Amino acid sequence: MSTASRKASSSPAGSSPPGGQDALLEVRHLKKYFPVTEGIFIQTEIAQVKAVDDVSFKIYRGETLGMVGESGCGKTTTGRCILHLETPTEGEIFYNGINLTKLDRKSLNRMREQIQVIFQDPYSSLNPRMKIGEIISEPMRVHQIETDKKKRNRRVHELLETCGLSAKMADRYPHEMSGGQRQRVGIARALSMRPEFIVCDEAVSALDVSIQAQVINLLEDLRDEFNLTYLFIAHDLSVVRHLCHRVAVMYLGKMVELSECDDLYENPTHPYTQALLSAIPVPDPKVEDAREHQVLKGEIPSPINPPSGCVFHPRCPKAVQNCSRQIPELREIKPGHWVACDEVSAPSIR
Repeated sequence: MSTASRKASSSPAGSSPPGGQDALLEVRHLKKYFPVTEGIFIQTEIAQVKAVDDVSFKIYRGETLGMVGESGCGKTTTGRCILHLETPTEGEIFYNGINLTKLDRKSLNRMREQIQVIFQDPYSSLNPRMKIGEIISEPMRVHQIETDKKKRNRRVHELLETCGLSAKMADRYPHEMSGGQRQRVGIARALSMRPEFIVCDEAVSALDVSIQAQVINLLEDLRDEFNLTYLFIAHDLSVVRHLCHRVAVMYLGKMVELSECDDLYENPTHPYTQALLSAIPVPDPKVEDAREHQVLKGEIPSPINPPSGCVFHPRCPKAVQNCSRQIPELREIKPGHWVACDEVSAPSIR
């Protein structure tokens, strides 16, 4: 998909995008810290795991925002905070202009009809004691979207066929299906609520490569057919490039780069993004041998005690003395391209 066909990007949070396009979801200064405690009968907090530390971004209607980074960088925690499966420590999350962090439980349940999730593991995310038809119809029954049982069953059959499965599979149990089929059931369950926004949390990482391609194509077709908006959390950068309009790169709870997909892959600016993209293998052995790989030194620091200043500076090949003292702000170096690195200069305009 070319850059021209993608939606216009804008600031991570705050200002309006070019052309007046409204943000469907806006995250402002999101933080999620998990307490580390000790003691058996009386637990005392001794430290905090800074899983997400001051992250801001927007997602526009009909767009797919990819979120990438190493394991433990805060991608899934960000998605779970948006879904309110985790309560944010600080920050605000706006959906269609409504602040989700201020809603009570009843109001939040109504919002869940518009915000759904596709989980990573198709084996553990489906109830093994329920038939496929019951799994898909349960959200409609709980939220009273369709009270008539016959109409619910008809809707289940439609969703199964939409997701590339036979309507006869409604009478099967999850253990009778393959991993790819189970993930399609998870997608059908998410669609049963007629949502606008879906969090895809590593939705294809547990599947074989051939099945991954089928599910990715299905997600793309469903996005176009139902005008869906995705937050696509993944670590497979080739999958992200195929599906996403913009990409956000995270490292140790921080967002270090945000850009349109093609621009990020062709002109990675942050040293971490450059190292991440250099690790993508190339099928041609001659090209692969001629490539220069950027191997980062050291290990990922602990999120319990992250480095001062820029969290990436202990491993950064371009780090200077000031990097250990000052936290870099996410700034726009060119239209739609945001980088959190003080050593990166904006390109000159000729």
